[in-house]
Amino acid sequence: MQIPIYQIDAFAARPFAGNPAAVCPLDAWLPDDVLQAIALENNLSETAFLVPLPGGGYHLRWFTPTVEVPLCGHATLASAHLLLNRTDCDHDRIAFETLSGRLDVWRVGDRLAMELPADPPAPVPAPEGLAPALGQTPREVHKGRYWLVLLEDETAVRDLAPDIGAIGRLEPGNLIVTAPGREVDFVSRFFAPGAGVLEDPVTGSAHCILTPFWAERLGRERLTARQLSARGGELVCEHKGDRVVLSGVCAFYMEGRIELPD
Repeated sequence: MQIPIYQIDAFAARPFAGNPAAVCPLDAWLPDDVLQAIALENNLSETAFLVPLPGGGYHLRWFTPTVEVPLCGHATLASAHLLLNRTDCDHDRIAFETLSGRLDVWRVGDRLAMELPADPPAPVPAPEGLAPALGQTPREVHKGRYWLVLLEDETAVRDLAPDIGAIGRLEPGNLIVTAPGREVDFVSRFFAPGAGVLEDPVTGSAHCILTPFWAERLGRERLTARQLSARGGELVCEHKGDRVVLSGVCAFYMEGRIELPD
């Protein structure tokens, strides 16, 4: 049995930047253990699997090398890029049914925009072990789906060398660090050992938390952002009440086929 596989760099204008996602279109669902094994073999932050829905649109699921996750922005963007640019799709909008509900992706000029659920973080006391994990004391600590830590400035975010094992012990083991940006409104990095990802290059789900956090702080709905991983990536973020709209570009990298045993 063979299934197609594509690799697309999301939030990047060229290959070898942004966040690589594998996308596997399927006619019908394979067993979950097979999906997880494929994601582990790919060893990317996420592998997306797509199955067409009878009434139009697609059922979309995301797997890290170790777990299925309820939300993944960059693999959603990559999936839409594949459907809108490498298939006979004659629409400018794609609807996905996911564990996070319906997610729409559409063209905005040369970019793709996607609407995701907002996750406004709340201020919380710093958990035990956070400062040692960071190697410094954060200015503020907040929590949504993930921990969010405010650092002093962009340099502090860029130069951070955290203890990844210690972050993994801060349930749920996922941590955003952020600060005001020099050339963009805010910068960030995202560490997710709890999901089997040491540092994610560019993270849509983290910006579901970051967007309402910075929109309230800066008093604006529309913001520019940069994730300061080694690969790096840029996003435009809009706060729309209980939703956020994230937009960016994608770069096509690879096409192939997976051969599965009978």
